[in-house]
Amino acid sequence: MTDTTNATKTAAKTRATKAKAATSTVTFPEFEAFAMPNMEVPAALREATEKGLENAREAYDKVKTAAEGATDLMEDTFETSRQGVVEFNHKAVDAAKSNADATFGFIKDIMSVKTLTEAIELQSSFARQQFDVLSTQTKEMQELATKLGTDVSAPVKEAVEKSFKDLKVN
Repeated sequence: MTDTTNATKTAAKTRATKAKAATSTVTFPEFEAFAMPNMEVPAALREATEKGLENAREAYDKVKTAAEGATDLMEDTFETSRQGVVEFNHKAVDAAKSNADATFGFIKDIMSVKTLTEAIELQSSFARQQFDVLSTQTKEMQELATKLGTDVSAPVKEAVEKSFKDLKVN
């Protein structure tokens, strides 16, 4: 019975110690070296800090707006470039098909000639036609490539000019 009584007393003592530790707060002795004096921030410093925060917010807004504008510009430029390249590729495929069709037609015609003179005339005629067609196709492809370059670079050029104007104003 004494073991049970001692165990009960010990348990009660432990609970009391834990409860006392939980309810009491740890207090540190007050050292003069660590004491914080009550200070008031001067109005000039407060105003300067607020002005600095306001300037930082304005600068952030400008940077954010510029970044969003640059992102939109890049998206538009990539889309314009993609559309131009697709159009250019279609034009190239059409030209290749036209040239292949003309070549197969020439081969069919050359196989049905009866004399060497007809073959030479047919060859000369085909060469002149293909030279004219190739010149036209090259000119069209060059114009399309120039248009694509202009369409892609125009928005970038405008954005750069606008940025320089904005810098000169500020």
